[in-house]
Formats: sequence, C-alpha cells, structure tokens
Amino acid sequence: MLMAWVVNAISLFLIAQLSPITGVEIDNFQKALWSAAIFGVLNVLVRPVLETFALPLDVIFSAFIVGLILNMTIFGLAAWLVPGFRLQWGILSALIGSVALVIINSVIYQIIGV
Repeated sequence: MLMAWVVNAISLFLIAQLSPITGVEIDNFQKALWSAAIFGVLNVLVRPVLETFALPLDVIFSAFIVGLILNMTIFGLAAWLVPGFRLQWGILSALIGSVALVIINSVIYQIIGV
C-alpha cells in the first residue's frame, strides 16, 4: 500500500510536469503526496458508491468508458479537495490526467518489477 501511494505521487508529479500538455498543475512533490493519499482514500470510499450508481451505464456503454468516467470523477474530486492541485481545463484535464496516471503508473510498476 505504501508503494502504491509513492508510485501514485510520483506519477501525479510527473503529470504535473507535463502541465502544458495535461493541464494538471501540482505545486510541489509534497502536494503530490497529499493528492495521492486523497486519491487512494477516494478510491476506497467513493468509488464503490459511484460504481453502484454507474452499473446501469455498464449495460449501455462499455466497462472501459464507465471506468474512465469514474477515474475522471475521482481525479476531479482529488483536485478539488487538495489545495495546490488544479485542473487547468476542467473535465479535459481530468480526462488527460486520469489516462496519463494509468499509463505512467503502469510504466513505473514495470520498471520496479511489481
């Protein structure tokens, strides 16, 4: 769990370094650590509730689309809750940021062999 927190923080910080492309801004690495912690808590507490409400959408749309919308929602909530974590372009930044988070996390996990 500690490793996932650090990997998420590194990923969020890297995404923020690509701010002109992603529209995600995080003031410093300490804010990235807080953001990753909030992101993790939201995934544990809020995601199951959102998945329950999104279940009818799973029937209409693919699970990928619904999962992406859920990730964007969690990403946006984390940005809203953590001062110093901003989404420059709103929903578009949440979309780009959530996709980038999945990709960068995957790359880091491949590098460290987890």
